[in-house]
Amino acid sequence: MSTYMLLLKKQTEDISSVYEIREKLGSGAFSEVVLAQERGSSHLVALKCIPKKALRGKEALVENEIAVLRRVSHPNIVALEDVHESPSHLYLAMELRVPAALRVTGGELFDRIMERGSYTEKDASHLVGQVLGAVSYLHSLGIVHRDLKPENLLYATPFEDSKIMVSDFGLSKIQTGNVLGTACGTPGYVAPELLEQKPYGKAVDVWALGVISYILLCGYPPFYDESDPELFSQILRASYEFDSPFWDDISESAKDFIRHLLERDPQKRFTCQQALQHLWISGDAAFDKDILGSVSEQIQKNFARTHWKRAFNATSFLRHIRKLGQSPESEEASGRRMARHSHPGLGSGQPPKW
Repeated sequence: MSTYMLLLKKQTEDISSVYEIREKLGSGAFSEVVLAQERGSSHLVALKCIPKKALRGKEALVENEIAVLRRVSHPNIVALEDVHESPSHLYLAMELRVPAALRVTGGELFDRIMERGSYTEKDASHLVGQVLGAVSYLHSLGIVHRDLKPENLLYATPFEDSKIMVSDFGLSKIQTGNVLGTACGTPGYVAPELLEQKPYGKAVDVWALGVISYILLCGYPPFYDESDPELFSQILRASYEFDSPFWDDISESAKDFIRHLLERDPQKRFTCQQALQHLWISGDAAFDKDILGSVSEQIQKNFARTHWKRAFNATSFLRHIRKLGQSPESEEASGRRMARHSHPGLGSGQPPKW
């Protein structure tokens, strides 16, 4: 391990002297995640427990994951609090913004939209603005998230005024040069340059935010479902429409904002800072008309097969914490992950065949 890692770790003979282990939340190939309460306080963490035996030969992967998480300190980003080491394990204590008595998070983005009494363009603008602020912060640190999607946007609490939180940094990467090269992400949210296996950078996160913004305003994705063989060719052409009647009541400012985020050329695509300055985010251009009926109907039709539809209860909480139990992945492993969930050829060293 590097000196950087050694400085981060707190030594302990027995982790139970630091935390009271409450219950197992999930497990992955190399680790498990437990709900833990700090001794002497009511503070809860999601504790990722990694046996050192499983780390042999993979130390650099964990170091990279910690390096990404340790840099993060932002109100809209789930963060790493502490790293502990015992003779047998490495422990990552992840922030858990939830009261002990509640034991649930505020839920996923789609869950909350469906539960609202009303939902407007202004609401969508506020949500996107929070995420943009968080991603802009990541980019200022040289971190590219690489897997922004609605499932990774969670509410901190169940309360109406809750902040939105960016989560799941399993595919994030500290960009040490001007570009990255490994194909990774989620089909439907990946940018054209990534699909073409061209060098890419922070602009891939802005593209994903464009896709999310589009969905938030109409309830369906700009590019068809990943099972559609035309999905990737549509993304490569940046081929999408503002279909009637779903977009008839949406402002021209919102459409202009999305056009700048879903710009085919990453050099012309907005940066996060430019997006934050757009009047749809920074001004009063977003309409205040209730669009909940149309948006919720389309969400049910187009995302019914995804896990957002599960009940908003403790199961939702456990599902998201389980993500922390997934094994750390190298750039190469991330590429394989993308290849498993996308078109043959992507991430395999061969150009995709459309």
